[in-house]
Amino acid sequence: MKFITQSGEFLLERLPKTVKGDLRAWDAADELLLSTLLNNPPEHTPPLLHDVLDKYVKVGGCAILIINDSFGALSVALHQYTMHSWSDSYLSHLATQQNFNINQLDDAKHLSIPSNKDLNQSYDLVIIKIPKTLGLLEDQLCRLKPHIHANTTVIATAMSKHIHTSTLKVFEKFIGTTSTSRATKKARLIFAKNDNSQKHQSPYPKTISEDSLKLTLVNHANIFAKDKLDIGTRFLIEQLKQCPAANHIVDLGCGNGVLGIIAGRLQPEAKISFIDESYAAIASAKENYKQENKDKPNNASFYNSDCFNQFTGENVDLILCNPPFHQNHSIGDHIAWQMFKQSHEQLQAGGEIWVIGNRHLAYHVKLKNLFGNCITIASNKKFVVLVARKEK
Repeated sequence: MKFITQSGEFLLERLPKTVKGDLRAWDAADELLLSTLLNNPPEHTPPLLHDVLDKYVKVGGCAILIINDSFGALSVALHQYTMHSWSDSYLSHLATQQNFNINQLDDAKHLSIPSNKDLNQSYDLVIIKIPKTLGLLEDQLCRLKPHIHANTTVIATAMSKHIHTSTLKVFEKFIGTTSTSRATKKARLIFAKNDNSQKHQSPYPKTISEDSLKLTLVNHANIFAKDKLDIGTRFLIEQLKQCPAANHIVDLGCGNGVLGIIAGRLQPEAKISFIDESYAAIASAKENYKQENKDKPNNASFYNSDCFNQFTGENVDLILCNPPFHQNHSIGDHIAWQMFKQSHEQLQAGGEIWVIGNRHLAYHVKLKNLFGNCITIASNKKFVVLVARKEK
């Protein structure tokens, strides 16, 4: 799809690609922020890019930090400036690189920084796409604070329905005086002035105890259900004793790695691979696996990956999967569909995929279409555990 901005027109694609290609790689919040920066800065904001930042471009410095640039829309539109992009999403960084390539743009001025890496310099302009998870925003602002100065301009954006009183309070607490713009096309800007001198330690990672599993889990900021084990995962864990023996098990979309860790307990000789596109997830899974297996040989591999696309292991015998049914604020089954298709390709003949899902998502239909079979191992009022076997 074509993204039209004050700095040019660009073709942008999402990752993973949807079947119909009907979801855009940007939203009205991206459009509003770029319009403000490039065309019509509000009265209380300095004329940012032309009067403040051009001097840094001339001397080769970096003055801009973009946080949570979903598919690279902001980075592509501002490609002429030296910038850093900080995100918890490997997929976001991959999509940004893809969109630079599609538009034949030089990415020499663009640096992607994973969320598990700390920033190492000061910035004059910080642009933030507000993440879905408030905990991730808290963590990012705490870690950002040492890298901004009194004159740093901090602008955040999101669709109005995703900006709550709690969002503004987080900016007030960790950055300083906060105000908002009027809504435009149901999007809004947040302006935060760095005048809060109080220093905060990020509350993440958090450590939780799961006594029923005799397990202590470390959860970084962007982990789903980071305060306790989610009920869907717990329900699948209850069924894992029924899994067939496997030489190589994959925890696909692993989150904090609890499924792979419990599977490893039940099959201690099996190799375990953990795959997730979230840097926070893989960091959590690594720490949790190390804690669980500190007195045992390391028999695990970890991949920040777009499903199996960056996986370098051999074909596998067993895949455990709790698929997400949303990507940021977009709800859909396109990620689950990608997981199921690539799982079918990655499994050896006779290998199985075990899936936990909400009953209403009807994953059994997709699995049966792909594998030619699907059975229900367990169910309750909310969830089903489905198993599909690769016949050939």
